[in-house]
Amino acid sequence: MAANKNIPVTSSIRRWLLPCFALVFIATIAWTYQPDPIPMGPYQLVYPANFGNRINVPDDNPTTQQGVYLGRMLFYEPLLSANGKISCGTCHQQALAFTDGKAFSEGVDHTLTPRSSMSLANLLWARKFFWDGRSESLEKQAAVPMTNPHEMGQLMQTSAHKLMKTAPYPELFRKVFGDEGIDGPNIMKAIAQFERTLISANSKYDQYLRKQYQPTRLELQGLALFENAPQPAKSIRGANCARCHGGAKTYMELFHNNGLDSIPKDIGIAELTGLPGDRGRFKVPTLRNIALTAPYMHDGRFKTLDEVLDHYSDHVKRSESLSPFLRGESNEVNGKSLALKPEEKKAVIAFLNMLTDSTFVTDPRFSDPHQNIAKNK
Repeated sequence: MAANKNIPVTSSIRRWLLPCFALVFIATIAWTYQPDPIPMGPYQLVYPANFGNRINVPDDNPTTQQGVYLGRMLFYEPLLSANGKISCGTCHQQALAFTDGKAFSEGVDHTLTPRSSMSLANLLWARKFFWDGRSESLEKQAAVPMTNPHEMGQLMQTSAHKLMKTAPYPELFRKVFGDEGIDGPNIMKAIAQFERTLISANSKYDQYLRKQYQPTRLELQGLALFENAPQPAKSIRGANCARCHGGAKTYMELFHNNGLDSIPKDIGIAELTGLPGDRGRFKVPTLRNIALTAPYMHDGRFKTLDEVLDHYSDHVKRSESLSPFLRGESNEVNGKSLALKPEEKKAVIAFLNMLTDSTFVTDPRFSDPHQNIAKNK
């Protein structure tokens, strides 16, 4: 006999069917969402030839795809902080070229850092880290903010213990480091692998060097001023920037006293060397993405690029440790300051804006993977 299609579903049948539908729905979601497979093998570091091949990758920490994958996860992992709220990415935000837009960053105990967060762009070529160069590798650098009680404030052993109990880290560490397990050195190695991939090389300036962009008249004037040292006797005007920021990467691994104070409160690398001539000397930062990394200087005292240009033009403070290239440089015969004209400052800033790499600050390879995972679930 044919079934009666009009027979109502009883409440008992409904109670039985609803859990079944729920299980089918959950199973369907679980089947449709699969995390991306972890890439394996060597990581190809791609960069322009004019950046040079003097890169810094230690023999005991080769860059691999799985290592970069893990390092990116850890870079944005708040479990590495004592309060579970701060990660490396808190003070180094991609949209701000891996700075945080503050003069000083706030740690887990609400203490402010003594110096401003530096950009992490193009560290593949660096050999000294922090404003005073105290660390000689990215691996050692990574440990400092993580274990500092006023920054992320957590022992490496505690971080390792947290990660051991959190998926997918045990399996990820096994894929990267084999049976060595999760420990402090491997945490630092993975983060360093990711940081070495943060290469910024597609600004308008790079496109100009590749003959793919034609600068405006103001940008070209700014570039000429940037590269030239002033020679008033020959009617050559310059902003003298390339003495510290020359080359395609716009930084040289040098330490300079740039005349911020006649008696510096923060003595810079002199704290490490003990040499009077090092007082107030700090590492020269890259100018890559400089329009995105305000405020400026090690203490964030300048809020705008206009203030920076005003300083170098007219307000350099004399001291015994002032770097020689800032002594007696002027665009005026017998002048006592650089004395840039307002329109020249405007031109230099126009060139500095050419150094913004919009692809770098939006590249999904450098973004927070935890947010991406959450969106895909």
